[in-house]
Amino acid sequence: MLQQKQKLNLMMTVELRQAISLLQYSTIDLYHFIRNQESENPLIELVEKEEQHFTFERNSKLGSTDYSKKNPIDFVANNEEDERKRLTEQVRWLDIAEQERNILLFLVHNLDANGYLPLTVAEISTLLQIDEKAVKNGITLLQQLEPIGVGARNLSECLLLQLNYYYPEEEVVEQIVINYLEDLANKKWQAIAKSLDISLTEVKAAFDLIRTLNPRPCILESRETEYLYPDIILEKNDGKLDVYLNDGYLPKINFNSQYTDRLYDKSDLNYVQDKFRSYQMLVNSIEQRRSTILKITEAVLQKQSAFFNEGFKALKPLTLKEIADEINMHESTISRATSNKTLQTPEGTFDFRIFFTSKLETEDGNSTSQTKVKLLLEEYIKEENKYKPHSDQKIADYFKTKKGITISRRTVAKYREELNIPSSSKRKEIRI
Repeated sequence: MLQQKQKLNLMMTVELRQAISLLQYSTIDLYHFIRNQESENPLIELVEKEEQHFTFERNSKLGSTDYSKKNPIDFVANNEEDERKRLTEQVRWLDIAEQERNILLFLVHNLDANGYLPLTVAEISTLLQIDEKAVKNGITLLQQLEPIGVGARNLSECLLLQLNYYYPEEEVVEQIVINYLEDLANKKWQAIAKSLDISLTEVKAAFDLIRTLNPRPCILESRETEYLYPDIILEKNDGKLDVYLNDGYLPKINFNSQYTDRLYDKSDLNYVQDKFRSYQMLVNSIEQRRSTILKITEAVLQKQSAFFNEGFKALKPLTLKEIADEINMHESTISRATSNKTLQTPEGTFDFRIFFTSKLETEDGNSTSQTKVKLLLEEYIKEENKYKPHSDQKIADYFKTKKGITISRRTVAKYREELNIPSSSKRKEIRI
């Protein structure tokens, strides 16, 4: 028996799917998407704006920007000589046999970004088809070049090369580098002192000396200038914050008028009409993206206005849902609109998501943000007695009794690790 049933299903249209996708794009991603659409749709004609950087001048309250000047720093020549080239020049001036020079040049060109030699003697011997004795001689020559420490196979050897060159009489320090480097990093002072039969004062002196050595004496990686294109710009005008989208370099999307006649040509009608809908959908989606991002940004600024006067300590607990409820949007829309976005503010450039931070309850029934707790944690550790640093449990107790913030020991440990702060045992200094 056949029966008919009427159901209501929520269908995601092509237009809605594109609008959702564009919302989570950064402005740079959106630029590439628009260019890609031009190559697929003959009805889209892009008028490229002159791409210039770093001077943001407001054109209108809608938020368009104009790059009217280039950064003069871009035209300053880079006078820093490449470190690998310096090493090569040193090799060419050495009074050595031609075969030794070729081996040495091979080693120089195979150093990693930190100036370390990642290949073993056996591997180099196989690659160059020479005996291992010649390889070892080449490595010895390499490690005599400047800066001292280049050509080391590991951290210990790098530090030893510098010790032997600058402090040849420091035998105790040498023993610590060879055998107790990990213990030293973990500040196991007593164990080192007992094993070497020396005082804690000597261990501390060795530690201080080793800290003067350079674990990366030769940086060989090329470092190109990376430019950050903020998606949103906040400017202070007469004490108020104005919000603008930094989309001035996006090309203008025009309709290619040479296809107008074909809109009524029956032979091409379906194809042209489909492309015309795609053109309209792109224009509408971009405008919808713009208005949504601006609306969300303005709502967030109202909630976090104190941040721009008092800094991170003034960040209030804020969730995506709170903003969604505030402006009558779905939480997923807020999530997409704030992902992959950076804000240029008078206080610096930040990821949009820094303004959203979870809540921690306080004894008075209010709440505070994770960011504020992390700042308080950092300050508390900075002021601690370095000879008796606070344990995570003591820090948790401090927050509860002195700040009225309930936080577990595990949460303290988590925040401490996120701030790259070592544990209390590793922060402990030697009392001399």
